[in-house]
Amino acid sequence: MPDKKIVEARNVVKQFMGERVLDDVTISIDLGDKIAMMGPNGAGKTTFVRSMLGFYHIDSGKIQIEGLDPIKSRTKVLKEISFIPQLPPPVKLNVAELLEYVERSSDTPSSRIAEEAKAMDLDIDAQMQKPFFKLSGGMKQKLLIAIALARKSKLFVFDEPTANLDPKAREHFYKLLSGIDYPHSTIFITHRIEEVEGLANRKIYMDLGKVVEDERL
Repeated sequence: MPDKKIVEARNVVKQFMGERVLDDVTISIDLGDKIAMMGPNGAGKTTFVRSMLGFYHIDSGKIQIEGLDPIKSRTKVLKEISFIPQLPPPVKLNVAELLEYVERSSDTPSSRIAEEAKAMDLDIDAQMQKPFFKLSGGMKQKLLIAIALARKSKLFVFDEPTANLDPKAREHFYKLLSGIDYPHSTIFITHRIEEVEGLANRKIYMDLGKVVEDERL
């Protein structure tokens, strides 16, 4: 049986202020791929991911998520993807309201989010009335990871996922990822391959908007 394609990007070009941030990028991601996406700042990693999520309109080329256009079918596409940005969004909802919003928008039980949060060693019950933006960086990251895992997405995208986590929380994070028991793909945007060693089975290295290396690990 052929591999199931999750992401198909062909000859993607994206420009900002006349500068090519993505320069003829072609990447194909199958179900089961666990990708360490690497490269210096400005290489195009986050721009590619944001284009893939439909945040940006590309200038030319094609991106499809399970055969769908991420701009035209954005709602359907985003239902299949959990994205953890490097900088947590400035959400003004308190934690209880945020969980209710996630539950209503993605049919993800708040009880399941709470379970994942506790597995990340976050005392979520004590934070329920606190505004999300007032949580510490580590707490925000733990909660966003808990939401992502609870959604049971086909594709997880983590942008520097352990940047705000202490060593113990990182250990919990790796253990939870290793324990996912259904077919899925993951993209880790990271500067250090050792951060995701044992979790990644493929490395994509980008520089100056191009894919310069794509190899199995």
